[in-house]
Amino acid sequence: MKIGVVGKPSSGKSTFLNAACLTEAEVAAYPFTTIKPNLGTAYVRTECPCSKFNVKCNPRNSKCVNGIRFVPVSMIDVAGLVPGAHEGRGMGNQFLNDLIDADVLIHVVDASGRIDAEGNPTTDYDPTKDIEFLENEITWWVYGIIKKNWKTLQRKVEMKVLKMGDAVYNQLSGLNIKREDVLKIVHEIDFDYKAGDDKIMELAESITKICKPIVIAANKMDLPESEQNLERIKQKSEHVIPCCAEAELALKRASEHGLVEYIPGSSTFRIIKELDDKQKKAMEFIKKYLERWGNTGVQQTIEKAVFDVLGMIVVYPVEDENKLTDKQGNVLPDAYLMPKGSTALDLAYKIHTDIGEKFIGAIDCKTHKRVGKDYELKDGDIIKILV
Repeated sequence: MKIGVVGKPSSGKSTFLNAACLTEAEVAAYPFTTIKPNLGTAYVRTECPCSKFNVKCNPRNSKCVNGIRFVPVSMIDVAGLVPGAHEGRGMGNQFLNDLIDADVLIHVVDASGRIDAEGNPTTDYDPTKDIEFLENEITWWVYGIIKKNWKTLQRKVEMKVLKMGDAVYNQLSGLNIKREDVLKIVHEIDFDYKAGDDKIMELAESITKICKPIVIAANKMDLPESEQNLERIKQKSEHVIPCCAEAELALKRASEHGLVEYIPGSSTFRIIKELDDKQKKAMEFIKKYLERWGNTGVQQTIEKAVFDVLGMIVVYPVEDENKLTDKQGNVLPDAYLMPKGSTALDLAYKIHTDIGEKFIGAIDCKTHKRVGKDYELKDGDIIKILV
């Protein structure tokens, strides 16, 4: 699973990624700072079973802090999208292609309206225009891919070589989208091989909405204009989180240097080392921000994308159902993100292809009951796979 971080230049995308991942992407207040996509690993929070089972866990692929498990997710920061990207403006084709692997997009929007559509300083810019332009760019991009071999697709469907849904899916298969989603959309909008441009655009819009969903990070909420624009932004999307990426980044760096105690996503922090005047001023500013908004919004945006939009759950595979360990004795060693509706067999294949092929059953370690391949996993399940 991969999250794409998108937006126009100077909106704070790289700062957001750094705050989420503590990577060092290049940050500057001018267009096209990021030419190549920055990759990083962020984390989503969930309650670790170690507390309920009264055990001390030894995470391998994740980490546990005070009973909260931080599960890794991959992120890619694709910077510099500007209107006309689907036509190649601003290296748009390269940036759009970098979004192919993304399962969900986080659109970092400068909620203050201090940056225009090209990423240049201005005043009173309407940030909702950014939301519209990004959706339009991706839709036109998908439309162009469908149209590229449209006459060939028409002939294949008309001659019954392919069904309409499979023809569209084959054309879009490189975009990392699910076949069942494409078939459902084609059926729902009654799309057929006689479709004209308007119908093809309707198909592209539906595919963009379902297959590349977007969460809005309303960034720079520390600026006075941002709060005035927030309600308008919320009218454009049902998934909007107020953010201050700079505050999150400052807290994580202060924590890393032993200046404060801070858990990502928390509403508070604690100063544990003497600060200089500049540091005190920064921490006081962040404290007031947290009192106003409750959190910096960065962690919440990531979790909105993973849990709410993608509908992922967390499952813990083990090899000893009694001690909840792997072969090396690590307690609750791994935490896997799985789509809702996944089965015990899906988990087996997630662990390793060989385990999936040799699957004969599983044990629900909470109930100690044996379950079959069709057992639907629940969030927080601890599962032993039998082979």
